Amino acid sequence: MQINIKKDNFIYPYFVVPGKNKKEKIKNFPGVYRFSVDYLLKDIEELRKLGLGKILLFGAPDKKDITDDTVISAVRKIKNEFDNLVVMTDVCLCAYTSHGHCGIMRGDRIDNEKTLKALAKMAVSHAEAGADFVAPSAMAKNQVSAIRKALDARGLKKTKIMGYSAKFASNFYGPFRNAADSAPKFGDRSSYQLDFANAKNAMKEIADDIKEGADIVMVKPALSYLDIVHAAKEKFKTPIAAYNVSGEYSFVKYGAKQGLWDEKKMVFEIITAIKRAGADIIISYHAKDVAKWLS
Repeated sequence: MQINIKKDNFIYPYFVVPGKNKKEKIKNFPGVYRFSVDYLLKDIEELRKLGLGKILLFGAPDKKDITDDTVISAVRKIKNEFDNLVVMTDVCLCAYTSHGHCGIMRGDRIDNEKTLKALAKMAVSHAEAGADFVAPSAMAKNQVSAIRKALDARGLKKTKIMGYSAKFASNFYGPFRNAADSAPKFGDRSSYQLDFANAKNAMKEIADDIKEGADIVMVKPALSYLDIVHAAKEKFKTPIAAYNVSGEYSFVKYGAKQGLWDEKKMVFEIITAIKRAGADIIISYHAKDVAKWLS
């Protein structure tokens, strides 16, 4: 079977920080940067020239509070600057809290009710700024339905939701956590992210998100969970996204630098495997390189 890789298959993730004139390197994350909004716009110009048309924004704030002004400003300016660019925003609290967990804590546990209110508020602010999709990633119970209700109540019915539906408690997130400064300061996320051994629970979470109104459902990470991608594609009609995460990306980059493999061949093998498993959409830091190679 021929696997046809297209530029339209990809979403490119960006990290946006407060301030101006910033293009910051990230530890153990080669070729990926944190951008201030002005530099972000310049990079998106290059992205569009490569033929890519979808981005996913992550806030990486300087101060630890639950505000998202930088992402809101970025969305407004991006939508004003670029036509036909699909803008998606991550909706989570981990980068905005002192403890680094994905929700509001009550003792050593997530307070789900307060977390849902905060996630819904963030999602509405992104949508009002012009985001085409909001992408809740906190793995809070009923987060998709809470956000859908909040969006609809504000007349934002056209804003769609990409749910981080099967997000696993994975060891592949290290470079991302450096980028967003979002590593938990105590404990881990195994109480609310999925056990990597539990495929049945992953399928249930995907089904729940679809029932709650998700327009796209996601499996994250991609490579160690291709069986979940395939099973979801076979069972559900909703589009399936797979997140080719930071650790998977950096593994390829460092291996290529050490001469262990040909980077281009390795990337195309990985992307082909993700598509072959059934992913309709691939979120990947390799997207720019793939676009260049496809041109």
